[in-house]
Amino acid sequence: MIPATNASFTEVAPAHFRLLSALSYCAPLLVNGVALPFFPVWLAMHKFSDHEIGIILAVPMVVRVLVAPIVAMYADRMKERADVLVFSGGLSLLTAIALYWTDTFWPVLIVYTIQGATFSPYVPVVESIVISGVRRWGFDYGSMRVWGSIAFIASTLVGGRLIGNWGGQMVLPVMIFGFVMTMVMALYCPRIGPTRRRGTPVDLQQATGSSLRQPHLLMLLVGVAIQQSSHALLQAFATIYWRDLGFSGTEIALLWSAGVAAEVTVFFQSKRLSRRFDAWTLIRVGAAVCVCRWLLFPMQWGFVGFFLLQCLHAFSYAFVHTGVQRRILASVQATQESSAQGAYFFYNGMFMGLMTIASGYIYAALGMASYYIMALAAVLGLGLIIVAYYLQPQSAGSGGKTSEPA
Repeated sequence: MIPATNASFTEVAPAHFRLLSALSYCAPLLVNGVALPFFPVWLAMHKFSDHEIGIILAVPMVVRVLVAPIVAMYADRMKERADVLVFSGGLSLLTAIALYWTDTFWPVLIVYTIQGATFSPYVPVVESIVISGVRRWGFDYGSMRVWGSIAFIASTLVGGRLIGNWGGQMVLPVMIFGFVMTMVMALYCPRIGPTRRRGTPVDLQQATGSSLRQPHLLMLLVGVAIQQSSHALLQAFATIYWRDLGFSGTEIALLWSAGVAAEVTVFFQSKRLSRRFDAWTLIRVGAAVCVCRWLLFPMQWGFVGFFLLQCLHAFSYAFVHTGVQRRILASVQATQESSAQGAYFFYNGMFMGLMTIASGYIYAALGMASYYIMALAAVLGLGLIIVAYYLQPQSAGSGGKTSEPA
């Protein structure tokens, strides 16, 4: 959904930039395709309580958001941002192997938290490299980002089948394979040099501001982070709930894949959507659908009903995420690409971590009625997004034209 732009650099794009960028997205999402839906199953297999599961999942999120922006800012000053990925993937692989020797609360919490810290910069740095390609050479964001989602689906389906056949002990081997692939792609990720080149214009995209401290951008990032944090309950306990309903590992994998497949559809239609809708419309529509999703989720829908609800992920995540990426591209300068992604990651991770901790207690107390609390969080996020729209310079609400590029 981020529109391609006219190139401002005279140099030619690196060979196979689109292919290598797409594969660089695939590697970390191979890990997430197993860890997100099935790591709670591994925890449940070791008899952790709902509260302990919530804490184990949440603490790494908080640590990630403290580490990722620092590493992202450092990456902006490096000769090659992609070098960060080598250390991130390698250290994360070691922590995944270490989980084989942990099966009690504190050791698991410590190792998984370290993994959260080491893996935290991987996706933001890849994202910043891809955004540089969009800015410098006019590549289409959606055509590269979509392959990460496809990798997530493949990983979830394969992981679901393996876990359905052999149980939760298959989670770690599949995660380790994913981390090995992150190491491989870290070596092949495009090397495009530093974010700032001597003798080239900084404001390549005619960005509306030179700072990440613009009030409308900060309000937007916080509002989106709160709205996205409403997914915490789903991520922590949906798999466990669906297993309790009698769904097989393959059916659960299909439910998770349905959401990502819907997300993929959005990315494939990115050019058409970008011509018809501006970024603010995508973000607001996505947040509004998110509210409806959680209001409907507690009802007993059966497999087909939950499958359709999962397809709303196209709106509650994909519309919002790609809309935010367009606003970041329009609002910050080229030298702050990694920093902007780190800030986006920070707010998302911080609120997601806090909500995940809370979800363990909320779910234990309210069960499926907890999704009504998630709906309220999405409403709050939507409200802040609307405020951010009216705070932007020369907003349509103040009688001027928005500063977003066409």
